[in-house]
Amino acid sequence: MASPHVTPASLAAPSRRQVAGFIGALSAGALILLAPPIAGMAPNAQRLAALFAATLILWVTEALPIGVTALLAIAAQPIFQVASMGKAGAAFMSPVFFFVLAMFLIAAVVHDSGLDRRFAAWLLERAGTDSRRVVLAFMVGSATLSTIVSDVPACAIWAAMGMTLLDRENLRPGTSNLGRALMLAIPIASFIGGIGTPAGSSVNLLGLQLLREFGGIDIGFLHWMAIGLPMVILLTPLAWWILMRVYPPEIANITPPPAEKRGAFTPPERKVLGLFTTMLVLWIASTWWPAVLNATMIAVLGSVAMFLPGLRLLQWDRAMRAVSWEALFMIGGITSLGVACRDTGLAEWFVQHSLSGLGSWHPMAIIAAISAVTVAIHLVIPILPAVTAVMVPPVVLLAQQLDMSPALFALPVVFTASCGFLLPLDAVSLITYGTGHYRMTDMLRPGLLISIGWVILMTLLIYFIGPLVGLR
Repeated sequence: MASPHVTPASLAAPSRRQVAGFIGALSAGALILLAPPIAGMAPNAQRLAALFAATLILWVTEALPIGVTALLAIAAQPIFQVASMGKAGAAFMSPVFFFVLAMFLIAAVVHDSGLDRRFAAWLLERAGTDSRRVVLAFMVGSATLSTIVSDVPACAIWAAMGMTLLDRENLRPGTSNLGRALMLAIPIASFIGGIGTPAGSSVNLLGLQLLREFGGIDIGFLHWMAIGLPMVILLTPLAWWILMRVYPPEIANITPPPAEKRGAFTPPERKVLGLFTTMLVLWIASTWWPAVLNATMIAVLGSVAMFLPGLRLLQWDRAMRAVSWEALFMIGGITSLGVACRDTGLAEWFVQHSLSGLGSWHPMAIIAAISAVTVAIHLVIPILPAVTAVMVPPVVLLAQQLDMSPALFALPVVFTASCGFLLPLDAVSLITYGTGHYRMTDMLRPGLLISIGWVILMTLLIYFIGPLVGLR
């Protein structure tokens, strides 16, 4: 008997976007594959370029489920003769894969214990009823939570609370500046908060993994925070100020929420706080003892501890529901393609033909240019891990050619890969875009201004603070 939700007819009727995606992927791949030999590009690199282009189009258009496209990217590498199945599969199961898996489980226990709601209630109590301060409180909450859990659950948690507030005020989608500003503020703050620590986003760990593979450099947890936390602290109020200027709320005060007494911390809350505090201390300690303490190892062991007798913070069936396997598969596919870019010489060719002109510039100008290009490329590749995979290998090679530290050029890419708020095309911003409180183009003006601020701050921090923490 057929399922009432999935029928043969629905499975056989792809959308126009999916059809366009299939045609675009096949056309782009065939065009590159069948083109005459490209000057300076090895044959296997040209075949990989065809596979990479087709894969990116399939991801952007979602012509296939994202996880399925990731599997296709692995299986197609031996077909395109760019890597053996064993090598492609080994790159798929990188440490980043397991780190992201652990972070999904951490997000689940933070939510299930009620810590997120306790923190939100505490923050909103201090914001009062002033609508502007309430938006700021939502941004601070989203950014803070996003420094320790993935951007997606952080945004989803605060978006749900934001919708409750807007419903209580009877603000209909598309008619309210407060609704527009609040639903834009939450994903923007989640993106910003995600760069505070390496644990804040899967994109961070993917970028660090690529920097390690291509540049041979390990960035310590605390060294990352020396750049990331100032970015969060400075960008969050800047983004709030811009949003309030572009979309000033039409009401000065909101209705106070019903009083809620939460009392003392519950046993699950205390357990989660204790576990996460331990993990954070070990993550910071890994800055000085990287050979003993590894960020991924700590995250995985912390996840295992959630199931131990005495803690019992998570059940296995709940853990399986908490994990976005689609996101995990995509991370694996991106990592595998990135390794293939290095091995085939495609990344080196890209540097020689697109970034070599930057070699005569001042290092600060190069950092600013790389950051700006990374912001702009989101309009073409609105998938943050894909942005990282495309940009990190070539800028590492550029730094090596200029006899400079790869970290000075690669870290702006890794950080700025999270600067995805020109248009709501990423999974994080799509969470609030689906509420109908703003149109796609409503994000562009404040997003562009915040992105300019991001590039300026990124350039100054990397250039001046970076060398102080060993990024020379």
